[in-house]
Amino acid sequence: MGEFICPHCGNKDPAKIGYRKGMPYCRACLSFCGEKADPDYVVQPGIFLQLNYELSPAQKEISHKVVLALKEGRDVLIHAVTGAGKTELVYAAMEDYLIRRKHVGFATPRKDVVADLLPRFEESFPLASVCAVYGGHSERLNADILCLTTHQLYRYPQYFDLLVLDEIDAFPYRGDEVLHHFFENSVRGRRILLSATATEKDIREMKERGVVLELFERYHHGRVPVPEVVLASPLLMPVRCLSLLRMLREKGRPVFVFVPSIERGRKVFRFLSFFLDGGSFVSSKEEERARDIARFKKGEYSFLVTTSILERGVTVKDLQVIVYDASSPIYDKETLIQISGRVGRKKEAPSGKVYYLAEEETKAMRESIKEIESYGRKKILP
Repeated sequence: MGEFICPHCGNKDPAKIGYRKGMPYCRACLSFCGEKADPDYVVQPGIFLQLNYELSPAQKEISHKVVLALKEGRDVLIHAVTGAGKTELVYAAMEDYLIRRKHVGFATPRKDVVADLLPRFEESFPLASVCAVYGGHSERLNADILCLTTHQLYRYPQYFDLLVLDEIDAFPYRGDEVLHHFFENSVRGRRILLSATATEKDIREMKERGVVLELFERYHHGRVPVPEVVLASPLLMPVRCLSLLRMLREKGRPVFVFVPSIERGRKVFRFLSFFLDGGSFVSSKEEERARDIARFKKGEYSFLVTTSILERGVTVKDLQVIVYDASSPIYDKETLIQISGRVGRKKEAPSGKVYYLAEEETKAMRESIKEIESYGRKKILP
């Protein structure tokens, strides 16, 4: 018998292939079963982009170059600092495809980001039907603009004329061969990749077949704040965190306290909440996390202890950040840069504080600080 290659996900690992009545089946994508989108869906005419704000000159330049590259038949990687407005950089390209009534999608690894993007697309493209597709929310599969998680791409074989993939380095997409295959198989036209922490490999591979565009300037011209390292022993770390949190709260600043694990997060929150009210703990396991995040954004909570679920795609005015136990192995350079990028994202509050609270200064901490410091020296590259 020849080598079996799964026609759905491309898996050919014998360890992930089973047999039923002598016929092979794939265990790698067994859970990806469900209704497929209608490939004959017709995009409605007359869809245009309507922004109620101006893009910065740098954003306009990159946006124009994206449209030009796609028209030349080339894919695009946008390597842009957190807070540069990566989503806005692809709006013109999306409009160009929608005007031509082509299938447009915007995919991201995390459903929280999908939920956050949906109202933004509805506001920017008011004449378009917009649909969010993610786990537990897949009753409707077709719309003029599809915003979905990478897990749901299996429903769209050879469907998208333009597919934007945000957070290409984010868990769980990074390193997952099944999700990569679903992405590749869903595109019949062009693709745009977005990342604040693109690797040399990402950049090299795109240059071989497309265009790499870089933007290291935030739309409001502010910079990503350079983190400050605060050292403390494991015994004193909770006390030091409390001290930092109190200082920031006294200044009226909302605070994220990032923790390396759910178990650690619950312990840290119990300690902090013994001394301070007005906070909550959120993670992928907390059923009320959406409610608590909404309350935080409204100012009803002054701090959230959070796992990595809030390291991307969240914008809060005047936010400050404490990374608890920043020397934990879970915090690589890219994760620390993403977390730091939560701060100073609003034009009305373009700066803020990021504290790495750690037992020791790690290589990842040093490299993330060095990378953030370099953003101010980098220029837009063609």
